[in-house]
Amino acid sequence: MSRATHKRTAHRWQVGGLIAAGLVFALGSFWLVQVINGGDVATSSDPLKSEPDYIVEKFSFVRMTPAGKPGYIISGDKLTHRPSDDTFDIVAPVVLNIGSEKPPMTMHAKTAHVDQDKNLVDLAGDVDIRRPQQGAMQAMSLKTDALTVFPDEDRMETAQPFQLVIGTTNLAGVGMKANNATGRLDVHNRVQLNFPPRAR
Repeated sequence: MSRATHKRTAHRWQVGGLIAAGLVFALGSFWLVQVINGGDVATSSDPLKSEPDYIVEKFSFVRMTPAGKPGYIISGDKLTHRPSDDTFDIVAPVVLNIGSEKPPMTMHAKTAHVDQDKNLVDLAGDVDIRRPQQGAMQAMSLKTDALTVFPDEDRMETAQPFQLVIGTTNLAGVGMKANNATGRLDVHNRVQLNFPPRAR
């Protein structure tokens, strides 16, 4: 009788040991999953390590104004969206400002970074902006290496050297702020202004 009791006790210890080992394994697996998930959360919160969630080639989209009207059209060869900060990187962008009552401006560059929260477009590399002549308003062209555009406010600024041509007047300098809505232009440094000779 004692031998049967001893066998049952030994059997219970074996079963208990298996249950304990399984419980330890399950807790270890749960801890490992939590560590992995925690690492994923930390990685996704790091903007330097976040991956784009979609890429579009040969695209075009329209940004609306707060009043619900078309503000500007952005197109390009490639658009990459980064969900960490909800920004876009664009290759060979073309920006057409159509939200103003004044003649629309067309902007070209090698690259662009669009921040929707701050409502700005950073253009970089051979920035070229042109506005056609319309009525009494003269044609305008602007060339620089980098330019920040605020489309909804119809203004732009740069800290780089630039060359601006309005009609037959040439203006060059380093750093400027231009407000297309008010017609005001502020130049920071090394201003060079060339007027055409007056017609006799």
